[in-house]
Amino acid sequence: MQQFFRKRAQVARSAWPLDKPGATGTLVRMPTIYETIRADIIVAMKARDSSVTLSLRTADAAIQRASLDQAKPVDDAMVIATLRKTVKNLADAKVEFEKGGRTDLIAANDIEIKLLEKYLPQGLDGAKLEALIIEVIAETGAQSKKEMGKVIGALKKRPEAGLIDFGAASKLVQAKLP
Repeated sequence: MQQFFRKRAQVARSAWPLDKPGATGTLVRMPTIYETIRADIIVAMKARDSSVTLSLRTADAAIQRASLDQAKPVDDAMVIATLRKTVKNLADAKVEFEKGGRTDLIAANDIEIKLLEKYLPQGLDGAKLEALIIEVIAETGAQSKKEMGKVIGALKKRPEAGLIDFGAASKLVQAKLP
């Protein structure tokens, strides 16, 4: 039995592409966000943590659905976009639960939001976002709020686009344009 697991580990190690140096000088591939979520689902199932398992399985299903809808393989950008959309939906639901006085559902939503935010990269802070918006406004030559679409479109093409909260960016662009 031990030989089976040793052999399985050797095959798994040799099958992964290597792209990051490890402590011993060998190259080790870092897992993607999706692989981390899948591994955490297994850990939660083994720990018999049903709420975490349910939340992560729901996120996994949303990611797979997005992959099918876009007819593309799962990548980190798709995972981040899907998780952000899920967190936004949970936050919107939380507001509705507060209106209805459902404290039990509010607490459950808070826990699920914190769990999913663990897999999202940290966004740009306010000062960096503001500097980036000023730079993009200068690049596009936008002069009024009518040209706000140009600015947002240019922001979406930037390499930092995955870290930008476009709701906050939209408000900042509106404030910067006359």
